[in-house]
Amino acid sequence: MPSVQRETTVSIPLTPTRSDLYWRRIFNKYDKDNDGRISYVELKHIIESREYDHDLPDNVVERIMSVADRDNSGYLEFSEFVEMMHNPALKAVFGHFVARYVHSIVPHRDPVDTTDGTYEEEYSCWPPAVSMIIISLVEIVLFCYDAAQGKTAATGPIAKLFLYNPRKRHEAWRFLTYMLVHVNVVHLLVNLLVQLFLGVPLEMVHRWWRVVLVYLAGVAAGSLATSLADPKVFLAGASGGVYALITAHIATIIMNWSEMEFAIIQLLVFVLLAAVDVGTAVYDRYWKHTQQNIGYVAHLGGAVAGLLVGIGVLRNLEKRKWEKRLWWAAVVLYFSLMIAGILANIFWESHFL
Repeated sequence: MPSVQRETTVSIPLTPTRSDLYWRRIFNKYDKDNDGRISYVELKHIIESREYDHDLPDNVVERIMSVADRDNSGYLEFSEFVEMMHNPALKAVFGHFVARYVHSIVPHRDPVDTTDGTYEEEYSCWPPAVSMIIISLVEIVLFCYDAAQGKTAATGPIAKLFLYNPRKRHEAWRFLTYMLVHVNVVHLLVNLLVQLFLGVPLEMVHRWWRVVLVYLAGVAAGSLATSLADPKVFLAGASGGVYALITAHIATIIMNWSEMEFAIIQLLVFVLLAAVDVGTAVYDRYWKHTQQNIGYVAHLGGAVAGLLVGIGVLRNLEKRKWEKRLWWAAVVLYFSLMIAGILANIFWESHFL
């Protein structure tokens, strides 16, 4: 009946140039022992896995194998597997189970989009994820140089040249280079650990230039926000970039919600981490009146930038209409805020300093 046909038709995103690679990837998922063939036992194991909750009886598995196994070898070769996936007779009894399994492995993709793959498959050690490592090494070298001069607490020659100084806003490089300056060893180590543990996994999926863009956007937004909302504060450290990496993870969770496992748990962890840190800094400064003087506005600015730029530049595995609207909103809002911040600093510099 027509209603049954609509319900059981398998919808698989294919492009003519990539179909073999697509089916080979799925075939390898079924081929548990990697012998290049799918046995009856393997096919039955796939169907009776937790995703299907024992929905198909044994006779259905036998029917699938008998129809698809053209040479009666008891195994499905790759060509037989591909033919099985396109066989109308099998779609009637197996189609919606195949679709559910396939979509649990390989998220549906726009046929014209050939740049992205599944989130898991995009984790790669080649090319090496070294950009955050390089940035970290530069921070270590510069800190050690100042320490070798006997200068600590951001008082060395490098620190004086690079830290954000609200009285020297005309030295525009300081809005970025303050990320290379750290007050003490603990300050340096905390930033290094967080940016490596968060930045390297992002880089392995989204490539180095996207992660560096998010990181630098957070650094710049952190100093711009501080220059306007907390104008007397000096800045040193990579916290703006670190917070951008935290919220970039939130951005990629939002944009790939249905393609990621335990998305809600990951989202809550990152939100809780950021909220606790910023909340502690605000409490220490305004309620306990400690002298730490942590630039929490830079944290907030970096977090906002990481979220907006992350939505704009990080990979989105499945593009939906609402995500496209969200993309435009994030891009427009980020550039609007940055332009407003730059113009406000120019006005401040010309009228008050």
